[in-house]
Parts: sequence; C-alpha cells; structure tokens
Amino acid sequence: MKKYNVGVVGIGLVGSEMVKVIGKRNFPVDKLRIFATRERMEEIAGQKYSIEVAKNDSFKDIDIVFFAGTEGAKGASRQFGWKAVEQGAFVIDNGDDYRMDPRVPLVVPEVNSHHLSKDKRFIANPNCSTIQMVVALAPLHRAARMKRVVVSTYQSVSGTGRAAVTELERQTAALVSDPDATPEISVYPKRIAFNVFPHIGTGPDGEFPGYYREEVKMIKETRKIFDAPGMAVSATCVRVPVFFGHSESINVQFEKKISAEEARDILRKSPGVRVMDEPQNNVYPVPLEAAGRDDVYVGRIRQDPSCENALDIWVVADNILKGAALNAVQIGEKLLEMNLL
Repeated sequence: MKKYNVGVVGIGLVGSEMVKVIGKRNFPVDKLRIFATRERMEEIAGQKYSIEVAKNDSFKDIDIVFFAGTEGAKGASRQFGWKAVEQGAFVIDNGDDYRMDPRVPLVVPEVNSHHLSKDKRFIANPNCSTIQMVVALAPLHRAARMKRVVVSTYQSVSGTGRAAVTELERQTAALVSDPDATPEISVYPKRIAFNVFPHIGTGPDGEFPGYYREEVKMIKETRKIFDAPGMAVSATCVRVPVFFGHSESINVQFEKKISAEEARDILRKSPGVRVMDEPQNNVYPVPLEAAGRDDVYVGRIRQDPSCENALDIWVVADNILKGAALNAVQIGEKLLEMNLL
C-alpha cells in the first residue's frame, strides 16, 4: 500500500486525538509531522513526538494536512491552510473559518462524500454537534425526505478545549469541598459545575436574531451538507457539566410517513450508527458510555403525536472523536478510497 506524508497542525485535545486516531486506524503514514506554536517534545499514547513550529513553507512535501482547530478557534488554517494547498497538500480543517466558503466542501463521509473531488483540495470538518446529527438523520432523509429539523443540544465542555475541562474539574472539586464556595470563572460566562446555560459561541447573530453562533452553525451547516439551502432548521445549544460527549434531542418532520420501527431498522443498517433503544430496560445512549467510542448512538426513537410525519430521537456521540478527530481522518480515508489523493 502506498504511504503518505501527513501533517497535523495543533496539538490540543483535538490534535492529540487526531494523532491517536491516525495510529489506531492504521492510516498509511510514511512520515508524520506535527506543528504547533512552539517547538517541544510531546508524548501521545505512549509515543514521543517532536513538535515543529509551522512556517509558510512547512508543507512542501506533505500529502495531507489535518488542522486541529478547537471549535471556534481562529488562525492556523487562515494563516497556513491555503498555503498548504498551494504546496500540493490536501487540507482537512476542523476549524470553522471556511465551512461556509463556496470553494470548500463540508464533509461527513457517511453522508456526503460525493462532495469530494480532486480539484477541491481544501475540505472542512463540520461542527461537532452538526456531525453527529447528520450521521443519524441522513439515512432517514434518504428514506422519507426531511422537511423540518428542531434540535436541542447538551454539549460537553471538551468542545471548548482543554482549559474548559480543567475549569469543570476545579469548580467541581471546590464545590464538593465547600458547597458555599465561589469557584473561579474564566473560560465560560457562568459557572459550569452543577449548572447548565443556553449560550455557546458568540452572538446573537445578525442574520438569525437571537441565535448564538453555535446554533447558526448547525442551521447553515446542515443545509450545506444536505444540499438543501431552504431546509427548515432550528437549534438551541446548551452547555452542560459533562467532560466528553454531546447529546441531542431532535424532532424531525418528513415529507412522508416513517414509523419509529422503520426508522430503527434503517438506522441499524447504517454505517457509523449504533441503535440503543430499549428504554423499558434502561437502554438508551448517554455521554458517559459514548465517550471514547467511534459510533453515533441513537435511541428514544418515537412518533411525535403532535405533528404529522414526525419523529423524536435522541443522539449521543463523542464530540472529540466523531465530532472532530475521527471524522477528519475518515475524510482522509475516503480520499484514498476514491483515489483522489
């Protein structure tokens, strides 16, 4: 098998996970180079790596570059992404700088790999919450065509990055020790330990008044992924005190009737999806059990009695894996499968 020179830009939560996923899935790497803002040695999954500082000409001999880009972070792909493309690399960007750029396909391999091509060498990874939702909805959309999607998310702190994980740890420890304590707040606008708040990203947004940036991402990205610019989509995104794993309550209306049992059968046969739907036996997805796993988990599939041709479903996935690092590497695998690289 041909091997490729691979680059990873960024070595935070997502970048480290990308390196792990590349190794775990035996991606055909000849040489792996990791870039960050300063030179150093890092240990990832028991192996030491020399970290380089990214420069304008760092990508001359690299075939594919993964930009880790913690959700909402700016800079690296804007600074180096198109330069890497000019130097001959395919770029897969986890950041949100170019997701809605018409030059850039926004790809989830199980959903819209047909958007990949040789002449589009800059590819965007969707938002973590969008990825898991469209993996669950795409098979149902193919069967019955979606008309309207309403989603409420319950998003873990790891989506914000390592500093947010540390903040939840410290706040929790302080409050367990002293319930009357006032823990330090630095990452989020409000205390996250033992709390939830409906505010993810900047906003409100001018195009969608009252919606925060994360919610707008879900609306726009879903439309782009499904090639459906007029699709009715609404989102409410909530931060919860969970370390890893996003959960979503989704109400979806279809053009024609699809029963809950039909939906279960379809999803059981769908790649990347695991159905856990026996609520009478306490079998349904939860983030604690989805963390560290590759699949998108679906449960609580039921008919919506208030709306014609509508279902309610519950979707959970590891936001750092399928919601970021894994999806990016799967895009790389799809490029190889389609003989595009």
